[in-house]
Amino acid sequence: MIIVYHENDDILFIEMSKEPIVRDESLSWNLNIGYTADGIGEITILDAQKSGLYPLQIERVVSEAA
Repeated sequence: MIIVYHENDDILFIEMSKEPIVRDESLSWNLNIGYTADGIGEITILDAQKSGLYPLQIERVVSEAA
């Protein structure tokens, strides 16, 4: 996974797969999702900081074996 924030343009780019993008879908004016043949490949968010989506807060959940 690659996460890149372009500060000058306030764009957050999240790449989950290196597979070719086969379809792009805009969910709103500032959110675009690129799909691969197997699922989501990348997400692009415009005005990321202005809309409160950057900086990211990532939570990791560690499950304990019973």
